[in-house]
Amino acid sequence: MCLAVLAIRTLSDIPVVIAANRDEYHARPTTAAGPWPEAPDIIAGRDLQSGGTWMGMTTGGRYALVTNYRDPMTIRPGTPSRGQLVADFLRGDTPPAAYAAAIQETGEAYNGFNLIVGDTRDTWYYSNRGGPARALEPGIYALSNHLLDTPWPKLARTKAAFAHVLRATPQPDVDALFQALADRSVAADAELPDTGVGLERERFLSSAFIVGLTYGTRSSTVMAIDGRRCHLHEQRFGPDGSASGRSDWSFELRSAQS
Repeated sequence: MCLAVLAIRTLSDIPVVIAANRDEYHARPTTAAGPWPEAPDIIAGRDLQSGGTWMGMTTGGRYALVTNYRDPMTIRPGTPSRGQLVADFLRGDTPPAAYAAAIQETGEAYNGFNLIVGDTRDTWYYSNRGGPARALEPGIYALSNHLLDTPWPKLARTKAAFAHVLRATPQPDVDALFQALADRSVAADAELPDTGVGLERERFLSSAFIVGLTYGTRSSTVMAIDGRRCHLHEQRFGPDGSASGRSDWSFELRSAQS
């Protein structure tokens, strides 16, 4: 996951809305979002190379996502998969605050990451390249490959578009949120960050939606939890940026069913 915008307890009866793009090498094997065979209460895609996931939710209203922290000079081979941080949270029942605190204790074992974990009550953020884990108060947040709310151009544009969509209708407009994620605008050179990958690569990575033959936006996801239901919508894309499939999941919260 390389770009995510989140509305945390800003809408009436909707604790969380997330719109996110996953950028990855097209050759990396992946499954579409859906129930995991061994854990059908988890709804998520899966990275078949390392076994984890970049983003997902459960029928009990737990959700999590991870982004890499872009700093090529600090990458260490052989570190644990950052996608397991999401998968382990979704598989378990540890409250978000306790899980974030536990990951803070072990976070240096991983390459750089940003982790968001939450449920219908709380949302927590931790980066092993930032400060201590913290609860997210009600508001709209944006995350890419630096710390939370770092004002990269694509984050500012997507966050503004996301907020506009949420103001427009009482219920989140899924197609409009997908459109907000589809922005291919490249930032001006003067606005680009310097993350150590070179100017050409910074340009390539500066759009919210990235199109490239070997690397680009593989999927866009919109996730929401309302008073009684959970929703996860995933749109997938090929190397040329064209749509290649879509999955739509909606189900009652397990607590609501009981």
